[in-house]
Amino acid sequence: MMVYTLAAAIGLSTVAPTSAAKDSRYAAIVIDANTGKVLHSSSADSRRYPASLTKMMTLYMTFEALAKGRIRKDTQVVFSKNAASEPPTKIGVKAGSSITVEAAILSLVTRSANDAATALGEMIGGSEENFTRMMTARARSLGMKGTVFRNANGLPNSAQFTTARDMATLGIALREHFPQYYGYFSTRSFAFGRQRIANHNRLLGRVKGVDGIKTGYTRASGFNLVSSVQDGNRSLVAVVMGGASGAGRDSRMAELIKTYLPQASRRGGGGDLIAKADVSAPEPVVAKVALPKQEVPTPDRRPQVEQPIEVAAVSDDAPAAAAEVAPVAVPAPKPTIGLSAKPKIAMASAERFGGNIPFQIRKSKEVVPSNAAEAVEQAFAEPSEAPAVDAFKTASVPAGWAVQIASSPSDAEARTILDKAAKQVPQVLADASAFTVPFEKGGVTYFRARFSGFDSKDAAWKACNALKKKKIACYAIAQ
Repeated sequence: MMVYTLAAAIGLSTVAPTSAAKDSRYAAIVIDANTGKVLHSSSADSRRYPASLTKMMTLYMTFEALAKGRIRKDTQVVFSKNAASEPPTKIGVKAGSSITVEAAILSLVTRSANDAATALGEMIGGSEENFTRMMTARARSLGMKGTVFRNANGLPNSAQFTTARDMATLGIALREHFPQYYGYFSTRSFAFGRQRIANHNRLLGRVKGVDGIKTGYTRASGFNLVSSVQDGNRSLVAVVMGGASGAGRDSRMAELIKTYLPQASRRGGGGDLIAKADVSAPEPVVAKVALPKQEVPTPDRRPQVEQPIEVAAVSDDAPAAAAEVAPVAVPAPKPTIGLSAKPKIAMASAERFGGNIPFQIRKSKEVVPSNAAEAVEQAFAEPSEAPAVDAFKTASVPAGWAVQIASSPSDAEARTILDKAAKQVPQVLADASAFTVPFEKGGVTYFRARFSGFDSKDAAWKACNALKKKKIACYAIAQ
């Protein structure tokens, strides 16, 4: 059986044009997720602004770090001043406070939280700038040749762009590469502190078979949506970009699903679809489209011009969009005193898989990477087995100095040692960033406990001498 790739010829069939397709920003594509065959395409290789579809790649990088054991679901994500100051939509965590990786994932999937996306990017990449380089490099490795990322959340940036075809590729990659985490995208709502946060994706539960993935909106991009559909043995990933309203975008997506799902194959070709596309797909030609020279900032409130969806399977009865963008003040609990004391937590749960998922909002010392050098050695950086990403990352970071205080066969124990040292010498380590570096010896994985952020050898040795006065063994090392 002949298998079509994601770069197959477009225009195989069409849907009657709607008001959504009349917008010059409009682009769409429908892919048979079993075979890779393009069932529908309209301006699929033309440059468009991704808006919050960007968070799909942020989540891909997060899932990758989880799958490789560099982070855990209960790993704390600290919100820097930069992350906490991001504009809505956001969850409103204060600078210096933290939530778990799982809570951050849920906030991206449901509220599309800009602050949580930035915090995740800073943690995984060492800095948001380095994280965006990693995102773009990963996009290339997936065959997304028409995409460049400049931030982790999709907020306005005229140098950040993508195509509908690339977003479909990413949607399929998320499904295929991380089936153990893909269920997060079907989360309808989850409790965060005293509030319940609903998913922006209004097609969930309203169009049969829809199980995610992501919405997006800025003034320059229009209303975007990537949808995954699985009904029986048939499966689609569809993208609509540049909708004039959320309701119009949703209606158009429902139209596409209704038209093309019956045409989808009941059988797959075997193996990962994205791998097939990487091997056989020719490089797409990115159409030269005049984009605005400067993207207009995201408005405080979404335009209230949406009309009820004219597709029977969909109803536009989700909470008002204005409420979605309102910042939420999350009161931070008092700091935990002592290493053995239990942190005060605010519990939350997600309505998925019929179970509850607890997570924490914990007050902690603010950790802000002082320079991108931390990304080279920290546990969350891309591993050397991904040469395209690693070379792109390490070639762009400046040299720096770190202080190592211990090695342990337990990552948790190494982090506890770092936490204790930071409390013993707070003045010296106030601007340093704690991290762990895994390495193998004798078939056993150990974790180096280090502080980075020292501009010179003298600064690192000065910090080390202060630690030694507290009977903490250490030495300085160039990164």
